[in-house]
Amino acid sequence: MRTAYRSELDDFANDLVTMCEGVRESMNKATYALLRPSLMAAEEALSMSDDLDELRRRGESRAIELLALESPVAGDLRQVISSIHMVRDLDRMSSLSIHIATAARNRHPEPAISEPLSEKFSTMARLVDSMAEKTRELLITHDTDMALALSEEDDAIDAAAADILSIVTGENWTGTTREAVEAALLARYFERWADHCVNVGKRIVFLTTGQDPEEVRAPR
Repeated sequence: MRTAYRSELDDFANDLVTMCEGVRESMNKATYALLRPSLMAAEEALSMSDDLDELRRRGESRAIELLALESPVAGDLRQVISSIHMVRDLDRMSSLSIHIATAARNRHPEPAISEPLSEKFSTMARLVDSMAEKTRELLITHDTDMALALSEEDDAIDAAAADILSIVTGENWTGTTREAVEAALLARYFERWADHCVNVGKRIVFLTTGQDPEEVRAPR
């Protein structure tokens, strides 16, 4: 019985990795669509939504089955509960990439972001891809140092988003009000995406150590 239970837990963990890979690909296509702009990339990102939603549903079903199958020991219970939260974070990341792809599609063939902001958005695109790559790796390795270090890139994304907000609300902004609002929303999507990466990292820390992530020091 325990062997079958362990196998189910391993399958759940593998699904999380697969979901993270899909979310990363979706975000890459969405940011490509935003920065180029590319209608094809936007449509490709949007087309991934159903597959990612199916992974979410399967993850939630697995969690219910694992909790109902038998009384899990402490470590297994942490894994199931942490995995439920990680599925939700990855699902929100998928939704945010869809928002970005939709914005790019709606403005096509015009760019969704104006030239003065392209460098900032390019920086955020590079950072979220790096965070996605690390999130996938830590889902496999459970490297707590890597998980805690995600906050550094999250801070860099927050700084870039703050710069964008400062630009579009500044007196030297030459774009329209609509462009300013859309840029602020897009920056917020990147911020929230990165926040969910950090959340996954915190869940990994809890899963691995059993400690509150806020009590575990990040590497210097």
